Amino acid sequence: MTDSECVKLLQWALPRLRLRWKGFRDVRGQVCKRIGRRIAQLGLPDAGAYRARLEADRAEWSTLESLCGVTISRFHRDRGVWDALRDDVLPTLAGAAVAAGEEALRCWSIGCASGEEPYTLSIVWTLGVAGRYPGLRLHVLGTDFDERVLERARAGVYASATLRELPAPWRERAFDRDGDRFRVRDEHRAAVELRRADIREWLPDGMFRLVLCRNLVFTYFDEALQLETLGRLLTRQSPGGGFVVGSHERLPPGAALAPWHPALGIFRGVARARGGRSGPVGVTEWGRGREAYHARARRR
Repeated sequence: MTDSECVKLLQWALPRLRLRWKGFRDVRGQVCKRIGRRIAQLGLPDAGAYRARLEADRAEWSTLESLCGVTISRFHRDRGVWDALRDDVLPTLAGAAVAAGEEALRCWSIGCASGEEPYTLSIVWTLGVAGRYPGLRLHVLGTDFDERVLERARAGVYASATLRELPAPWRERAFDRDGDRFRVRDEHRAAVELRRADIREWLPDGMFRLVLCRNLVFTYFDEALQLETLGRLLTRQSPGGGFVVGSHERLPPGAALAPWHPALGIFRGVARARGGRSGPVGVTEWGRGREAYHARARRR
């Protein structure tokens, strides 16, 4: 399958999955390779034949969707974000948690892929913040749609290239060498819980002081699905909690979030109005969007 054939297929198929081509355009390589392997596995001659297969076999759409995950991640990716989390956001949220009598600072890493983000958060907390809050522990929930990348996250073993943005002293304190690879030490793994989940259909229990939703929803989902998903996510954010998106991402208009470090993609929740509403994007919109999502899925 040529690149142009893959582009044509993705531009046709992605909107039907409520995804947008713009997000995939510059990172389509790994997705196209997976689709090419799937076409060969099915014994089909080309992308046109695969499109015909999709039109004839509704079950194949689920397979295609599973092939569209983009797994580009590194430890301490976007250093400025982590500096702001260490110096301002995490101390502020930790102070609020202590004042509320909470035993743990609960954080959620959405689209955690191979685990680099939740483990980075644990490392930053342990080595850069925790000493100021001795009675408060960190709990990070990392979720991803793809069980294959979660298996790598659970193993916690990484190539040196994925650690290149992590400060050298932290690399030495947070990892053990395993041949030519590096293993996250147990004290940093202990704070991280990993779970397979599709955030379009599932929400975790409880509230979170910090939600990291970088380079997923607001890059790959179409605009309507972005709005629906954000409304759902905000129902799990503690009042005044932090919400982090990719530094190049833009929130949907009307998002009930206030700037914190907006140039870095860091925002914070605003006070919820009576009845659970939190501005233009709230629980009511989530419910309507969820019903519409499942109605479309049934028709597909």
